[in-house]
Amino acid sequence: MQCFLVGGAVRDGLLGRAVVDRDFMVVGQTPEAMIAQGFKAVGADFPVFLHPQTGEEYALARTERKTGRGYAGFSFDTDPAVTVEEDLARRDLTINAMAQDDQGNLVDPYGGARDLEQRWLRHVSPAFVEDPVRLLRVARFAARFAPLGFRVAPETRALMRQMVDNGEIDHLVSERVYAELRRALGEARPSAFIQVLRACGGLSRLFPEVAALYGVPQRRSWHPEIDAGWHTELVLEQAALLAPGDDLVGFCALTHDLGKALTPAEHLPGHPGHEGAGVAPLEALCERLKPPREHRELAILTCKHHLTLHRYAELRPGTALRLIEAFDGMRRPQRLEVFALSCEADKRGRTGLADQSYPQAAQMLAEAAAARAVSTAPILAKGIVGSAIGEALKQARTMAIADTRRAAA
Repeated sequence: MQCFLVGGAVRDGLLGRAVVDRDFMVVGQTPEAMIAQGFKAVGADFPVFLHPQTGEEYALARTERKTGRGYAGFSFDTDPAVTVEEDLARRDLTINAMAQDDQGNLVDPYGGARDLEQRWLRHVSPAFVEDPVRLLRVARFAARFAPLGFRVAPETRALMRQMVDNGEIDHLVSERVYAELRRALGEARPSAFIQVLRACGGLSRLFPEVAALYGVPQRRSWHPEIDAGWHTELVLEQAALLAPGDDLVGFCALTHDLGKALTPAEHLPGHPGHEGAGVAPLEALCERLKPPREHRELAILTCKHHLTLHRYAELRPGTALRLIEAFDGMRRPQRLEVFALSCEADKRGRTGLADQSYPQAAQMLAEAAAARAVSTAPILAKGIVGSAIGEALKQARTMAIADTRRAAA
């Protein structure tokens, strides 16, 4: 059995990055021969097997042929005669189309090592246009590797634009779109995902609520970057710095200002009420992409309340408690942490203001902790019963917030 290490493991090894998952390609074998050697078949669409000892994936070398629209419109050929070079030809980018044999020798028929060195994200062949998922994958790899200087090759950008113009992008299913977005939001520079899709025209097709922010002015005194779309990119960059790998914070950061695209022209460059106005487009985006419930709920809450946290020091203790309770912060304090990080990213995501302090976050979290520490024991000891317990508890928590403020003054 001739086996090759393929894909991301080869790429990341050459880049000097940690190799997390290892995938293998098998040449010259049949499914029956793999099973006879103890491998467990797991592939539904084409033969993939798990190694009986390591559990790593081994896929038979294959070619593919386009049979319909969308990423599922392919037929596969896993004949034992398929070569390693033929298998690599079907892959998306040259940096993902390399293999290593069991002696460590590199198989690189399409110049992946050269493109790694020169920092290009370049397609392997014209067949790139047959799979719309590749639009998202290129954008996601841009989000991962932009800090290393990678950029999309001009000829690849042209093919991506072609896929948008010919409607291939419209055959992406919403679950896959969100899966790729979620992974991109956990990368080092998620703003690059947005930039790449916008450059090829895909942003307005996949995320029209975000695309609508570009060209929308903001007050220069508050937002030196002026453009609401650029502001969103800066907020995403700050979210990645403040909460590396946290796609929940990233999703809240991405969607917090969608209401600015709906501001009536007579109010521009101001955006009165944009927090509430942003809920409808955010709900539409969530209805289409089907994110996890926690992502949806926290993004909506962040959209509605981010300006409230910005002016947290001005809130009365009772109002502060209502904000904390809106996030279910008594039972789920981690929600407040996500909210605080998202709002801090918003505040820092402005040209020239990335180093600005954000004491509001620490103040809210400290006051929420004080409110959570309030015990019901003294209330019950007073003989308070029924619905009056809840009111007494609310008063005690409000007092705890007030006491925390006095102690910090």
